[in-house]
Amino acid sequence: MTSTAGSTGPTGVAARRPPERSARALRFTRAERWVHRGTGLLMLLCLTTAACLYLGPLAQLVGRRHLVATVHEWSGILLPLPLLLGLVSPAFRADLRRLNRFAAYDRHWLRAARRRLTAPELRPAGKFNAGQKLYAGWLAGAVLVMAATGLLMWFTGVLPAVSRTSAIFVHDLVAWAIVLVVIGHIRKALQDPEARLGMRTGYVSTAWARRWHVHWTEAEERPAAKDTPQP
Repeated sequence: MTSTAGSTGPTGVAARRPPERSARALRFTRAERWVHRGTGLLMLLCLTTAACLYLGPLAQLVGRRHLVATVHEWSGILLPLPLLLGLVSPAFRADLRRLNRFAAYDRHWLRAARRRLTAPELRPAGKFNAGQKLYAGWLAGAVLVMAATGLLMWFTGVLPAVSRTSAIFVHDLVAWAIVLVVIGHIRKALQDPEARLGMRTGYVSTAWARRWHVHWTEAEERPAAKDTPQP
């Protein structure tokens, strides 16, 4: 391999350069990314401390059960905090509205998913696809159940009609479901480097956005088209 004047590497090797700003689309603001990171860290802390409390080998390895239990309880209590702080951001509130609304194309996405069809044209999506919307809604409900059962285990006697044993059973059952769902979420993220780039930097390539989130890119480009002066 040889180098030519002005080149930074050997000829025949394409230099890896970040995409031009015009070729990128802003997917997540800094506030949205910090909400995701904060929620993810607290969720990971909850699951890790839960494993140390309920799995014998880990409990013996870590020890300090009272400290682990305290960290588990407070990480669970603080879990909604990033979301509540994120409500200050207009972009985050707009994303919550997107996640709470199902459009006609979301039903097409779900039908394609059931048939294991992966072509982008068969899985139309807005900023979030139907799978992401279901994941967000399910996880929000699961966190509320975990918080309620956890408080019942912590403050026994608040609801005499609900036994502590019942609260523990529901808490453990939903915890295992969360583990499986979060593993699926991480697996999907690992399969899509562009999606991870968007969560890490805030930007994704417009080509990726048009391919997998066509309705979002169309909605984003429509106001720009209106503002463009006509010849």
